[in-house]
Amino acid sequence: MRRTGLTPAGQRVLQAAAELFYRDGINAVGVAAIAQHAGVTKKTLYDCFGSKAELVVAYLQDRHETWWAYLDRRLGDAGSPAALTVFDAYLDHPDVESSRGCAFLNAAAELPRGHAGLEVVRRHKRAVEARLARLVSADAPHAVDPDDLAAELFLILEGAIAHTGIDGDGRRMQHAKKIAAVLIAREQTAR
Repeated sequence: MRRTGLTPAGQRVLQAAAELFYRDGINAVGVAAIAQHAGVTKKTLYDCFGSKAELVVAYLQDRHETWWAYLDRRLGDAGSPAALTVFDAYLDHPDVESSRGCAFLNAAAELPRGHAGLEVVRRHKRAVEARLARLVSADAPHAVDPDDLAAELFLILEGAIAHTGIDGDGRRMQHAKKIAAVLIAREQTAR
């Protein structure tokens, strides 16, 4: 569900949910708190989203779309190797300073099996890994196995993202970027 397709009340609900879910956690926030924060009734919330579960899915989809637009802007100005810009995007993202970590990892830790939000999380993570694979192919076209290199970079990136939430700063992401730069340089000179 795109924010632009929502009524003004629906937009306020989605914004309120995004703030509260990220700050306090999905399971800790009830629909009454979201409705109050958005300045609407619970009925309005349910009219817009149907259920809290559907609101969670909309929150994660909106978060993905917002993140993806941000990443596209960052990659539009990227130098070579462009794959390192993905690390920079996480490092420079406005959420790093007040970070509770990755909204998608946080959601995955909270949502029960079978929740539709988990599929949004999976699609988001697969999209990031696929983008890294395309960038690696362009950065190191002669790499022995660009998909393997992309998988390595993705795992390094995800570890750094997780620790950003734990540590509350970007030190691990800076270190992860240095490791990624070494791995990419190794593959660029492999042949």
